[in-house]
Amino acid sequence: MSTTSSSPSSSGFMVICLLHSVIALSSGALMMFHMKEIYTFTHGIETATKLLGSTPHDQLLIRTSDSFSGLLLFAIGFLLFMVSFVKDKEFHSFFAKGCTVLHVFMAMWRFWFERRVEDLAWDWLRQTVGDILLALSWVFFFVYSWREKYD
Repeated sequence: MSTTSSSPSSSGFMVICLLHSVIALSSGALMMFHMKEIYTFTHGIETATKLLGSTPHDQLLIRTSDSFSGLLLFAIGFLLFMVSFVKDKEFHSFFAKGCTVLHVFMAMWRFWFERRVEDLAWDWLRQTVGDILLALSWVFFFVYSWREKYD
């Protein structure tokens, strides 16, 4: 039995989805079109030069990979935007659980593997904290919806 009412937890779901959507859409667009500037801003000029490749062939492969990654992130942002308008509370719970697990796995990936990459090692902690904060936004949604359900 699915419930489709407009409750405070439904609006909380919508706000969280829209926030995550804006983050994914803007990050994806920046990755597709301004990756060199992002690398320089986040990692510094020396590391950015290493990350962008040394030969023209490597640079083309890296730019293509970054563009496809940005396109995927942009598509995820668009999907989050569409999902934000779903009113089914059971779907909200299912989707929030999936997003929480995804963010936790991403944080684990950064902790176990990304920190071992020499050029990215100093940045893994900041990105892991970001993943955990994004997962916590879904956990707060759970707490809020459970409080509403059991009060």
